[in-house]
Amino acid sequence: MSSFLGLAAKTVQVVEYDPTWPALYATEIARLEPVLQAHGVSLVFEHTGSTAVPGLAAKPVLDILVGRIENDRSVAIAALQAGGYEYRGEQGIVDRDFFRRGVPRQYHLHLTQVGSHFWHDHRTFRDYLRTHADAAESYAALKRELASRYPRDRPAYIEGKTAFVDAILAAARRGDLKA
Repeated sequence: MSSFLGLAAKTVQVVEYDPTWPALYATEIARLEPVLQAHGVSLVFEHTGSTAVPGLAAKPVLDILVGRIENDRSVAIAALQAGGYEYRGEQGIVDRDFFRRGVPRQYHLHLTQVGSHFWHDHRTFRDYLRTHADAAESYAALKRELASRYPRDRPAYIEGKTAFVDAILAAARRGDLKA
């Protein structure tokens, strides 16, 4: 299978899982770390999103959750920009700074405080799907259906996933085995 990454702006495409995605994530973090060190920034990285769940169909864009512990937010933003990421602001999500890299876009980076609700929710959702194959299969089916219905409407695609994501997070918080 090829290690293709990239999705044109204002489009939605869901592809089959690519087993090279974890290696691409690791390569990207290895590329970023010297830049961050040069700026005196230490961050915590997590591979999140569907590309972080083995076997799960996904948009061909790697999501990287980046946690700040002690670093000043503005210093972290500047360091990530020096690493080639385009800063896009909070994009409607308080306490999360969004970045992207690649043309077409290949990486989405989400900067937040370690321990924030955003941090916990992204890790919890990923971990739940990794350990609940039925939920992952249902999510893949939903994403494929939404992508076919909204191939050029990312907000509608995202909105269509919201109830499912919320149900998974609620189930995970309750410790339910089924979502």
